[in-house]
Amino acid sequence: MDSEDDMHDAYTSDCECYDRNGYGDEYSDVMPSDDEEDESVYAFDDSAMDDDISQQSRLPQSSYIILSENDIRQRQEKAIASVVTVLSASKTEASILLRHFKWSVSKVNDEWFADEERVRKIVGLINSPSSESRGLPKELTCGICFERHSSDNMKAAVCWHHFCNNCWIGYIHTAINDGPGCLTLRCPDPSCDAAIGEDMVMLLVPEEDRTKYKRYLLRSYVEDNRKAKWCPAPGCEYAVEFSPGSASYEIVCKCGHNFCWNCLEEAHRPVDCETVAKWILKNSAESENMNWILANSKPCPKCKRPIEKNQGCMHITCTPPCKFEFCWLCLGAWSEHGERTGGFYACNRYETAKQEGVYDEAERRREMAKNSLERYTHYYERWATNESSRAKALSDLQQMQAVQIEKLSDRQCQPVSQLKFVTEAWLQIVECRRILKWTYAYGYYLPENELGKRQFFEYLQGEAEAGLERLHQCAEKDLQVFLDGDTPPQNAFNEFRTKLAGLTSVTKTYFENLVRALENGLADVDNTRVAAGSKGSSSSKASGSSKGKGGRIKIGSSRNGGSSRTIDESGYWSCEHCTYANVVAHTVCIMCNNARS
Repeated sequence: MDSEDDMHDAYTSDCECYDRNGYGDEYSDVMPSDDEEDESVYAFDDSAMDDDISQQSRLPQSSYIILSENDIRQRQEKAIASVVTVLSASKTEASILLRHFKWSVSKVNDEWFADEERVRKIVGLINSPSSESRGLPKELTCGICFERHSSDNMKAAVCWHHFCNNCWIGYIHTAINDGPGCLTLRCPDPSCDAAIGEDMVMLLVPEEDRTKYKRYLLRSYVEDNRKAKWCPAPGCEYAVEFSPGSASYEIVCKCGHNFCWNCLEEAHRPVDCETVAKWILKNSAESENMNWILANSKPCPKCKRPIEKNQGCMHITCTPPCKFEFCWLCLGAWSEHGERTGGFYACNRYETAKQEGVYDEAERRREMAKNSLERYTHYYERWATNESSRAKALSDLQQMQAVQIEKLSDRQCQPVSQLKFVTEAWLQIVECRRILKWTYAYGYYLPENELGKRQFFEYLQGEAEAGLERLHQCAEKDLQVFLDGDTPPQNAFNEFRTKLAGLTSVTKTYFENLVRALENGLADVDNTRVAAGSKGSSSSKASGSSKGKGGRIKIGSSRNGGSSRTIDESGYWSCEHCTYANVVAHTVCIMCNNARS
């Protein structure tokens, strides 16, 4: 695929899109609203527009709700009001019940009406002793400090265990400083399980402790709810309520952070959470350091300290306090070496021992470590490069939206609303960089013995990179022509608009197909091999000859620089655009949805 037209023809298909169009709100400030779109400026025919509309109608609905702190408070108040109405309880009692049953109103009602006494005992809602209603003496003894105080300076929960105000304040203050456990606070009396409600806390503690308590109470709605989580972005105060059964775990928070609901790491399609966990651990683990040491150093024969040699002769002197002198090749003492062993740059002892197989195991381990390190470095460098490219693209997008879009509007005498296609192109670049980054983690853990899958994966990845580079170059360099120098004619800008919008649509479609294929484990490769193998064997039995291995795909470079694939088996046709091998029964390519010619 050497041109944009090739790629456009190859991947013009309607397909399932990501939740929320795959865009993160990390660039929501620069994302134009729907009412800004002026479709009259796009040079697309009516049929293309109809396809876009039908595709949008099949987009999955949002599977989550972003909750602000005000939203959470309203939900808490609504839940408390519901429990108060149904159970005829006070707000304090309703709050205690809801916290115990993880803010589930239905669970509270079910458990309460099933066995009210058991629920009261569990949560600490004991009935107030009726004998205490006759009044209190003028002075009481505090059960904590054992000093006598006037009854006006004493407080008690529903259990009527009285303690002085100072002891209450100290008791509650300590519990609040200890963390969210203060929400399940009980009476200080060791023999009493009466719950301490919010009203008692708000009555006694200072403003600072009240603020902390309210904060714990607010966060308990999310942290006790299996369907809700806080956004993991630093400083973000939004929560997410997720609908179970959704096909995608990708969440786009209003703060701009794009993350995975399941593992709370950054959004990582097309790889699964387990692969992400392994990859992140590998990037931070000491195992790669040990691999590097094993591959690039040798231990001192005396003190076993690893030593790296990058130049010079074979005479090595270990650092103090060891100072042992030895030969780098055979690790023998240098005192036993000299001209008769090969001088300073050779060692015939090593060569003789090597021929005898003395160093075979050590060399094998060192070679394995070196190969493992080189393979990891290959994937990690490209993973990190795409991450930095994504960050740079996001920075360029923000710069373009803040400064360049106004300049372009002035130079082309067009409103900003008609330049939406530029913003959409940059948004797609940022998203595709993220996807491409995680394909390298996918490739690292793809089994090396699955040659067919690996070849197909590398082909898809290469096409994705080539298509993204075309889009990136068009959005970056081709756009610069209309920002700098003389103003080109209007028809040139219209051609640029059509080209950039077309590349954006094509690249988006290709990456959606790529994500779907990788998330399915490249199952099409297995299906093709199995089907081709069965056809090949039956054909072989019928004719008495074999025409090659079933389903074998050969990927190479064609003369025009693109990729070519030949299928050895009959009963398969190769797509002219993406070259995927399709079963003859299919009239449309299952990879790019292009009709068979």
